[in-house]
Amino acid sequence: MTIDMKKYLIMIGLSIASGCLGSYLFQKISPAQDQLYTFNSSTQPAAFANYHSSSDGVLNTDFVAASAASTPSVVYITTMANSSSNGNWMDWFFNGGNQNTAGSGSGIIFSKDGYIVTNNHVIESADKIEVMHNRKSYAAKLVGLDPSTDLAVLKIEGTNLPAIKVGNSTAVRVGEWVLAVGNPFNLTSTVTAGIVSAKGRNLNLLSSQFPIESFIQTDAAINPGNSGGALVNLKGELIGVNTAIYSRTGSYTGYGFAVPVDIVKKVVTDLIQYGIVQKAFAGIDVAEVNSSLADKHQLQGLNGVVITSIQSDGSSATAGLKVDDVILKINDIDITSKSMYDEALSYYSPGDKLKITYKRDTRLLETTLQLTNKEGTTSILKNTVYTSELLGADMEPLSKVERDKMNLKSGVVLGNVHNGLIRRLGLQKGFIITGINNQPIHTPKEIEDILSQIKGRVIIEGYSSNGGRAVYSYYF
Repeated sequence: MTIDMKKYLIMIGLSIASGCLGSYLFQKISPAQDQLYTFNSSTQPAAFANYHSSSDGVLNTDFVAASAASTPSVVYITTMANSSSNGNWMDWFFNGGNQNTAGSGSGIIFSKDGYIVTNNHVIESADKIEVMHNRKSYAAKLVGLDPSTDLAVLKIEGTNLPAIKVGNSTAVRVGEWVLAVGNPFNLTSTVTAGIVSAKGRNLNLLSSQFPIESFIQTDAAINPGNSGGALVNLKGELIGVNTAIYSRTGSYTGYGFAVPVDIVKKVVTDLIQYGIVQKAFAGIDVAEVNSSLADKHQLQGLNGVVITSIQSDGSSATAGLKVDDVILKINDIDITSKSMYDEALSYYSPGDKLKITYKRDTRLLETTLQLTNKEGTTSILKNTVYTSELLGADMEPLSKVERDKMNLKSGVVLGNVHNGLIRRLGLQKGFIITGINNQPIHTPKEIEDILSQIKGRVIIEGYSSNGGRAVYSYYF
């Protein structure tokens, strides 16, 4: 064997040895593949991928399973409302130009026996409500509605329906993956994915006298028709009811908002059991804490809410709270904003007692207050909405809380306005009638009796939904 051949074989041997050594070292210093991604084919179908953070840093993505678990529980809702035009004297004379207005949205099967939750704005003013599920149509009955949370409950006749699994919105974290399930643009059973962008959003969206706004914000695509649909986590559990979008065009442009399911559970339970929500009041108005208040009370940051007004005979006054006190905790839960304060109260009922931690000047104090209903008592309230077929409107006496807030002795607030005289008079939902022809109004029946019999000039006094004083004059 020549010297050149020996050198050649030595070089080959060194190359092989180097490769083996390099491979050995790479195995020692590189992370194993299953430390980054894991998949156990024996526990789930190969088509499923997991996508949530676990304690060992493994990412799990299981959109398919979450979709399969939640989609069967989301229904398509169609509505029909009879409306009238009052554009000219011919319409007035012939009792309005009748026309039908169609609408649609989504809903969620909340119980196996047919209770369905949706948005109030999906079904308000509807004369006919239909629910579509698995290509079958059901006539739906309105059980109750709550404009303050924009929620409503329907009932269809059915058994063993696929009720959605209810989760816990308090445990939802910003950055968590979620799915929006609904029927946008009449496209049934549509699923979109995104993350929770924020919690506790207050949009000043609801026109109710005492709105509860503490929305879950998500970038999952939500469009018209998604209203009343489900926002679910990756377990397929309901964590919110899709309600609104942020848009300048009317279509999705970035963010959607959902009512947290912990609020939904209380509202749905009350509407099914009582027909109305047993809403709790503390007898105060609150606002966000600003920098000057934080300095005055020596607060760490801007957490808490400041009391801006207090009902003289309300529960907060009885508990010793005063204007300018800053509420920091409710039952040892930190209150970081007004939306969180409103959400915290929404979980309780009249008669419940709360421990309040607050600051007065620089002193940290505690007190206990008992929540009341809108009439200032702790008893269960009945539904006082009066539906006048003659006038075409739902009406309700102004509550004590509302009367005290507006400094009124009496009044009747208009609810949903249907086809009839009230609509032709141009009066809208939320208008408060305090007097007719200088006669004070206390009950809806008084309005019906007066307007059904009166002839000649009619003067209606009251307040618009934004609190502005208004006087209307008509001639019958």
